[in-house]
Parts: sequence; structure tokens; C-alpha cells
Amino acid sequence: MPYERELEVALAAAREAGEVLNRHYAGDREHWEKSEDNPLTQADLESDATIARHIRGAFPDDALLSEETVDDPSRLEKSRVWIVDPMDGTKEFVAEIPEFCASIALVEDGEPVVGVILNPPAGVAVWATRGGGTFRDGERVRVSSVASLAETSVIASRTEISRNQFDPYDGWFKDLRPVGSIAWKLACIACGDGDLNVSVAPKNEWDVCAGDVLVREAGGVYLDFDGAPRIYNQPRTLIDRGMAAGPRALVDEFSRRERARQG
Repeated sequence: MPYERELEVALAAAREAGEVLNRHYAGDREHWEKSEDNPLTQADLESDATIARHIRGAFPDDALLSEETVDDPSRLEKSRVWIVDPMDGTKEFVAEIPEFCASIALVEDGEPVVGVILNPPAGVAVWATRGGGTFRDGERVRVSSVASLAETSVIASRTEISRNQFDPYDGWFKDLRPVGSIAWKLACIACGDGDLNVSVAPKNEWDVCAGDVLVREAGGVYLDFDGAPRIYNQPRTLIDRGMAAGPRALVDEFSRRERARQG
């Protein structure tokens, strides 16, 4: 299997981080605001330390970019960079919605090559390696076979839905289903548990990098609305473009309609 050692370490890190998150989820979910509408918990910090310990212990020469660790600009000089979100979906965690996860990815020269996403309350892990396919708890998975936008079940951010950011797409899809963490949404798309993910709000590399490789290796694509993939390990980690994930036919059809709508 390609990247066998890297996947082994990422899975071990995600599973131990999942134990940390589950322990806090069952007990203390005390949180504070890093910034407006951006909560942080002790669970985030402990999960971050757990994942960093695994990665730095196994691959000391690789760079590490994590949401909860101060950014080291020297990562830009490295060809291999681990991109980590120790808990994506902190809002869901605090609200007792079981749609949060640990997300771990390895990037080589800007391309994600290993991804692991683990949802602790569900006890589900989804992983992929470049050229090796995508697996959910050891079973090979693929993106949906739906090919028509009108027949598409879209999973999207409940926050974006509540802010009426999907009103311009009224009538485009069969249905619209709110789901938490963007990393978990991408894992669901990779597993065929939903046909398409559309995200219009800004997100960061650590939110989506692991999910990107999961979707790719499951036979789908993760592209911005102009049809371009993300090149990772950028100086500015914020992705302020709309993104769509799923089978190429659906992503292409959505993007064509969106570009026409924008004029």
C-alpha cells in the first residue's frame, strides 16, 4: 500500500485523539471564544497535543500545520507537511451534536496524499492514500453514482443554511441536508452518504485537506466554483472561494450553473 507507514501513524494519532475527544464529550465541554463565533475547548488543545506527538515522533523532518498550533513559516520550505484539525466541528461538540471529528492529512508538494477523518461519537474512521483508494472502517467506499443535479442530495453547513446562503440555489437540488463539521461532510461524500457538498463560506486548509484526498480517492473531485483544485500549504491558509465536492459530473454541472448565475 502506498504511504503505509504514514497512514499507520495518522490512524493511531486519530484514534488516540478520538479517545480524548470522547472523554471530554461525555464530561466537560467548557469552552471559550478564540474570536467571534469561533469556540475553543480543552478537548481541542489535548487532541492537538496528542496528534502532534504521534506525527513529530514518527516524522521529525516533516512540517506540521495545525489549527491550534502557532504557525511556523518554515513549513513553506518543506515538501512534506502534515495539515491537522484536532477537532473540526467544535460548535457541534459544544452543542452535543455528534458531527465533529479529528482530521489529519499529509501533503506532498501541495497535493494531499494521506487523509484520515475520525468521528469519535460515531466510532467511524474514513481514510485514504494517493493511489490506494478510500476506506470506511476497512471497507472500500466510493462517491455517489448520481449524475443529475436535480436528483442530488446536498449536504451543507447548517450555519450557511440558517444564514440563507443557499437561497440562490432554491430548486436546484432534490434536497438539502444540514451536517456539522466540513471535514465530516467531505468524509460523508467520499462514502456516498450524500451526493454533493457545496460550501460557500470561507474555510481553512486544515478544515478540508484530509477530506479532499478522501473524495479524490473515492472517485470524486473537490474543486472551487471555477473548477480549480486547492494547492495546499499556502502562506495564507484561508480558502475564501466557494468549493464543491462529489462526482465530477455533479460538481461540473453545479459549477456551470453557478458561473452562469454570477454572470
